[in-house]
Amino acid sequence: MDLFEGPDNTPEFSVSEISGAVKRVIEGEFSHVRVRGEVGRVVIARTGHMYFDLKDDRSVIACVSWKGQVSKFQHRPEEGMEVIVTGRMTTFGPQSKYQLNVEAVEPAGAGALMAMLEKRRKALEAEGLFAPERKRPLPWLPEVIGVVTSLQGAVIRDILHRLRDRFPRKVLIWPVAVQGQACAAEVARGIEGFNRMTPGGALPRPDVIIVARGGGSIEDLWGFNEEIVVRAAAASQIPLISAVGHETDTTLIDHAADRRAPTPTAAAEIAVPVRAELLAWLADQEARLIRGGTQALVLRGQRLRDLSRGLPRVESLLEGPRQRLDVWSDRLPNALHRGVQLRRVALSEASGTLRPALLRRLIEGERRRLEQGGSRITPALTRAVAQKREAYGRRADRLRPQALQAEIARHARDLDRLGRRLSDAGERQIKGLSDRLDALDRLRLTLGYEATLERGYAVVRDGAGAVLTRKAEAEAATGLEIQFADGTMKIGGGTAPRRAKASPAASKPADDNGPNDKGTDGGSGGQGSLF
Repeated sequence: MDLFEGPDNTPEFSVSEISGAVKRVIEGEFSHVRVRGEVGRVVIARTGHMYFDLKDDRSVIACVSWKGQVSKFQHRPEEGMEVIVTGRMTTFGPQSKYQLNVEAVEPAGAGALMAMLEKRRKALEAEGLFAPERKRPLPWLPEVIGVVTSLQGAVIRDILHRLRDRFPRKVLIWPVAVQGQACAAEVARGIEGFNRMTPGGALPRPDVIIVARGGGSIEDLWGFNEEIVVRAAAASQIPLISAVGHETDTTLIDHAADRRAPTPTAAAEIAVPVRAELLAWLADQEARLIRGGTQALVLRGQRLRDLSRGLPRVESLLEGPRQRLDVWSDRLPNALHRGVQLRRVALSEASGTLRPALLRRLIEGERRRLEQGGSRITPALTRAVAQKREAYGRRADRLRPQALQAEIARHARDLDRLGRRLSDAGERQIKGLSDRLDALDRLRLTLGYEATLERGYAVVRDGAGAVLTRKAEAEAATGLEIQFADGTMKIGGGTAPRRAKASPAASKPADDNGPNDKGTDGGSGGQGSLF
């Protein structure tokens, strides 16, 4: 038999035995230790126990404090604090892990990670990346929403569910790693990728971007504190909402974003309004508009009725004008008759100055003056010719026959021209007087009462031929003679012959200076030719 063959002499341990042995060794060697480090993620269970991490730049130790120990802490550990803890090392067999049971906690200053984070924040803030004037307003109702997050977490489901409840919109998702070494680069590429999309292209460009991640420790969220992510968020031309962690978690992207949401669900609520609320608001505004229009009509109708009661009635407005119309309509016939009578009197007075005898005397006077002037002009011309001839005779001795004949011919032409001018002047004067006489005769006919008789009027005379203008005069007359346009009628008698109408050659009765004139109606009222 081979020397090495056979059962092994190494003792065998069960899992619990080896776990207990490790526990005894660790608790025996490290039964009381003081450890300095930075507090990481802190979790308080429902039982009251506290679990947190203690770390430095290379290692992490899990720490636990039981409920009774936690109640005795003067300073509770918070994430990012650098502390000195006192306790003992122990193990947790079911998970094969060791941990530090912390009995006391003393603050030791700001942690290294928090110090580095604060230094980076101040440097980026000095560059103006967190300035309020760089932040853009969010669209009131975006058509497309871009989401930069992980597809495996519950964050994207919460966002989609919240958008579907409030106001369904088109959502584009850019999947990225939300923790680890690749987180910062992928998140920055997602923000830049959305910004490089062409507006109106085949794949629409988002109107707003949401960068979302659930809660976690500062180490889990550290990718959103990287400078590349902060600069990408600050350079985004699309409004950006940061929804990283829970309400108490703060990262540098929150300062560079246009809006910070405490949770991813809150980011969806910030991005879109509530559709039901908008419909309700629209219905309310429509109802208010209808109520306002109805109320305005009612108020204006009431105002119109109030004003109408203050106005006078139509009947009262027309009573005065109607009465004045009646008065003037009663006075109008009398006024017309009175006006006609006044104009008739004025016509009679004017026609009295236009008697044919007077006109004839005027014409005869003008004719006599013309003849007298002509009789004086002829001797004057004869004398002037004799004087000129005598002068020519005196000058004949001094002038040559040819010059004398030319001078005589010139003066003869002057005399002929002067004679023609004198004759033309006499003819023009006679024609002007004739035209004036014709115009006066036409005026006489126009102003005569015979033209008025053609319009339906009549002239009433008594038995002596006097014109009657009053009713009392007609009643007192023994007989009446009424002259119409076509003749004269006597009351109780027949119709007299029609009087001839006046004309430029013959009209009106003649006076004593016209012995050759004959009456046209058998009486003494006719008129012959003026010449």
